[in-house]
Amino acid sequence: MARLLIIGCGGVARVAIAKCCQNKDIFQEIMIASRTKEKCDALAEELRPTTSTVITTAQIDAMNVEALTALIRNYRPDAVLNVALPYQDLAIMDACLAAGVHYIDTANYEPEDTDDPAWRKIYEERCRREGFSAYFDYSWQWAYQEKYRAAGLTALCGTGFDPGVTSVFAAYAKKHYFDRIDTIDILDCNGGDHGYPFATNFNPEINLREVSAPGSYWENGHWVEIPAMSVKRTYDFPEVGEKDMYLLHHEEIEALGAHMPEVKRIRFFMTFGQSYLTHMKCLEDVGMLSTTPVNFEGHEIVPIQFLKALLPDPATLGRRTVGKTNIGCIFTGEKDGKPKKLYIYNVCDHQACYREVGSQAISYTTGVPAMIGAMMVVTGKWQKPGVYTTDEFDPDPYMEALNRWGLPWTVEEDPQVVE
Repeated sequence: MARLLIIGCGGVARVAIAKCCQNKDIFQEIMIASRTKEKCDALAEELRPTTSTVITTAQIDAMNVEALTALIRNYRPDAVLNVALPYQDLAIMDACLAAGVHYIDTANYEPEDTDDPAWRKIYEERCRREGFSAYFDYSWQWAYQEKYRAAGLTALCGTGFDPGVTSVFAAYAKKHYFDRIDTIDILDCNGGDHGYPFATNFNPEINLREVSAPGSYWENGHWVEIPAMSVKRTYDFPEVGEKDMYLLHHEEIEALGAHMPEVKRIRFFMTFGQSYLTHMKCLEDVGMLSTTPVNFEGHEIVPIQFLKALLPDPATLGRRTVGKTNIGCIFTGEKDGKPKKLYIYNVCDHQACYREVGSQAISYTTGVPAMIGAMMVVTGKWQKPGVYTTDEFDPDPYMEALNRWGLPWTVEEDPQVVE
């Protein structure tokens, strides 16, 4: 029924590709393209005996818009699924526009070089105007709105879990449970243990930047920014237990604040253990989280990229990670004139994910929604010209697909709320 070009072959891509192969009635043909073709070939060989989906592979530098455009035109997919790095979002969006195909990704754009003067000028103007200083935001991709609309193409941004599923949870709660939503708290809990002294569950560059940055939340129509890790709460997560969690800036807050202006406050919390925080603070203090190149023995290196080479590859954590994740949203508001509280969440088991697709649950909870978002677009259920996030479409078919494809969700009435 559909042909999909998938860019990337890391941990999240592995899950998305495996799920496309399971969903063979929709994805009859896929191409896996990455800078390292050998990784694509190895995964294709592993999956071919399990599926009727026709799998081909290609080598591509996703930052080379001309070469990527040529690959897309040659393969003629119905859509391109970007499960590479957020640095590459804009280049891939440009190639999709040039080739005339729909675009899907899991995380919004951020630059690889945060010292680039041209980017820095726009960034600093946005910080003054909007009031938050995170390196990632939707403005760069929302700027493509008219181009995609004029081309009659859909760009679906942020169809991972958070962002992605959490925004669908918000749209679902608004459609079925509330007359008015007043607050949204997004809670991301990883109760897993991989046994290493320190490792990140997804790309270290992205993960460590995100966690070490100032936190921020949306309140009464504007951003409130706070020092990194300065707001801590404790929450008792179903099937995981009591965990410490910290308020972070996160991209779905920006989209939900824009598209649900009636919501008075939107926050995002993520759980961390003390060992993780201690290691991260030490690395930050000695400059290992910097994106500014330094000269070492005649070679220029970027400290955080060198650190990434030293840390365990997140794609290898599945075999040794045990425990569960719990990711969801707590809503407060009103229904039929009465106060209402609701919690929608998913629990995912690390070892169950590994047995199914060879990954830990962090990659699984991002890769499955990536496949679902692509399915929504190629089947036409979520297809309209322009650039959109997942909260802007009918949530029902996406929610049904979560249950079918491995991320069942629970609705809890009158939950404990976060103070």
